[in-house]
Amino acid sequence: MSFRIIVLAKQVPDTRNVGKDAMKADGTVNRAALPAIFNPEDLHALEQALRIKDKVPGAEIILLTMGPPRAAEIIREAIYRGADKGYLLTDRKFAGSDTLATSYALSMAIRKMAPYHLLICGRQAIDGDTAQVGPQVAEKLGLPQITYAEEVIAVNEQEMTIKRRLERGVEVVVSSIPCAITVHSSAPPCRPRHAKRVMIYKHARTVSELQDETKDYTEMYTTRPYLRIDEWSVDDIQADTTMLGLGGSPTKVKKIENVVVQKKDGLELTASDKDIELMMKELINAHIIG
Repeated sequence: MSFRIIVLAKQVPDTRNVGKDAMKADGTVNRAALPAIFNPEDLHALEQALRIKDKVPGAEIILLTMGPPRAAEIIREAIYRGADKGYLLTDRKFAGSDTLATSYALSMAIRKMAPYHLLICGRQAIDGDTAQVGPQVAEKLGLPQITYAEEVIAVNEQEMTIKRRLERGVEVVVSSIPCAITVHSSAPPCRPRHAKRVMIYKHARTVSELQDETKDYTEMYTTRPYLRIDEWSVDDIQADTTMLGLGGSPTKVKKIENVVVQKKDGLELTASDKDIELMMKELINAHIIG
């Protein structure tokens, strides 16, 4: 059974290390000022794809990401864990894209990658927490979508069975193929790197990376084509530039504030009516509520 899985993933700034330089004046994230990591929920999605590959002979996993050249790092990370290959969407014209522009760019790339059977990604990215890109991509491609997925229970040539994690329980649904799935953080964590795959693919590079390293990539790509990470620009996916970047993004950041939480004296309260009333007065006086 031939089964092609496209995993959408994002390299995100580590929000555990946000400082005063985390945002630019135009309201976009200053990614150069923050450490970059593989978006956690996208790793959960990758694990679900790998589990399908374990069960389905001949299944292929392709990672697709959009970002600056350094985002190729997460493609290598996915390959180390079992993915087959990856594509990097990188172009200055993508810069500043909101969820609508991002989902448009990704959908255009996915159309070029057809045919495929499953589109899977994390529920949301930690640098935005919108949970919009996955569903927007599915809508643009006309795919049925299953959100908050926790486990792919079964798959065959016609349909998939998926367990969803809801606020007050779980739900098992069946979807036709192809379909799009967004994976919840309660899904199993991704498996670690495979040592042999690290040794084989540690030199995998995009053309931009090899040019920065001043290496002749033509011979390497000829003798070891499996080390090639393809880069696609706006022109490669035939995207409309008016729908990309800041100009194609209706979402605008109007104001940014740095909130500094300072440690103060603690107040220990009991469950008595008197202490509850005292707590409410404290919250109202501090303008936290009311």
